[in-house]
Amino acid sequence: MGHLVSINPATGEELARYPVFDAGQIQSCIAQAHERFQSYRRIPFAQRSAWLKRVAGILEERKAEFGRLISLEMGKTLASAVAEVEKSAWVCRYYAEEAEGFLAERSIASDASRSGIRYQPLGVILAVMPWNFPFWQVFRCAAPALMAGNTLLLKHASNVPQSALTLEQIFREGGFPPGVFQTLLITAAQVAEVVADERVRGAALTGSEAAGSSLARLAGQHLKKTVLELGGSDPFIVLPSADLEAAVATAVTARLINNGQSCIAAKRFILHRAIAEPFTAAMTERFRRLKVGDPLDPQTDVGPLATPSILQEVDGQVQALVQAGAKVHIGGSPLGGNFYPPTILSDIPPDHPVAHQEVFGPVALLFTVPDVSAAIELANNTPFGLGASAWTTDPEEQERLLEELEAGSVFINGMVKSDPRLPFGGIKRSGYGRELSREGILEFVNVKTIWVK
Repeated sequence: MGHLVSINPATGEELARYPVFDAGQIQSCIAQAHERFQSYRRIPFAQRSAWLKRVAGILEERKAEFGRLISLEMGKTLASAVAEVEKSAWVCRYYAEEAEGFLAERSIASDASRSGIRYQPLGVILAVMPWNFPFWQVFRCAAPALMAGNTLLLKHASNVPQSALTLEQIFREGGFPPGVFQTLLITAAQVAEVVADERVRGAALTGSEAAGSSLARLAGQHLKKTVLELGGSDPFIVLPSADLEAAVATAVTARLINNGQSCIAAKRFILHRAIAEPFTAAMTERFRRLKVGDPLDPQTDVGPLATPSILQEVDGQVQALVQAGAKVHIGGSPLGGNFYPPTILSDIPPDHPVAHQEVFGPVALLFTVPDVSAAIELANNTPFGLGASAWTTDPEEQERLLEELEAGSVFINGMVKSDPRLPFGGIKRSGYGRELSREGILEFVNVKTIWVK
């Protein structure tokens, strides 16, 4: 069946390899998850909460160890990897404390003596997760799913098998019974077998459009609930009244987070012509100061892209824009290995195919517009709808942007980010359904109407 291989993207060194599960191992894991669900669903919230808080404690106690693992396996800077582990602990504590209230039975007056809503777990849930946030993406799915009483099977990205196995061990050390959280070391081709199994009741996927479409098609054939969080080409709009210094500083962070490999990273910078020139100059200067290199070096700002194929795709998109007349302000060509420099392009033909795509690397695309109406039109001129950031101190502009931008999240004078307290997800080709907040825990429960007379 082959192996899943962990490779350090900064050096090309092979770190570990693991045999892919065969059909018998897959069936054994599904059976264990299904059987465990029958008892786990009846475990009181207080006990589930205690286990999840212990998981949070393990994450906090060993954040340096886990952060180093993440950096070695997918290339993000060590500081950002440690921050990812800390955020994972946060979402665990959030649901450990809030889940019981979110799922409390609700009474609704009707013609019955008693009527309302009871929230109950569905069963075994499959989580298909990406490599770019190998801990956070899993925990933001697992924490609500497990607190709701479901059991979880993790199919992680093939290039982060060490993280995948570590996650299973963390849940076991936290006290969760065997079978509640299991890692499946399987390929994308084997997902169909899992989805088709009648014991699996739903699936969540974070990843590419192609992966989301494939899973949705499989789930549709078997009438399984899905939640999809897919790509984005998030706009970052800057209007004349904005605090330009704050906007530029945030723009750099928003574009280069995770070495530019984030679905909610700002990717298209839509600048009012009144501030376009100073914004571009300031952003270029900040990019020039950044250090690209070893992600374990505390001085490094930008590490490698996760795989050679990602670098090739990013560079191909950049070269296509340059050939179409785009101006390169900084960067624009690979540095060797998996390293790509922070890059800024302007004068981009707005109808060029790449202008509507997701560029999954440290490349900022700059556009100039005459007014807020043109900014909104350009921002919405994409197949994606994940997040949007806009900068203005004008209350009327703020309200118009909040109302008219087509995205699952709109942030005014701040960077788009996920927060356990707020729902997260997209529209259009960025997917459907929501994670986090109360909305996230309701995705994989039976919203059961009860009526007694």
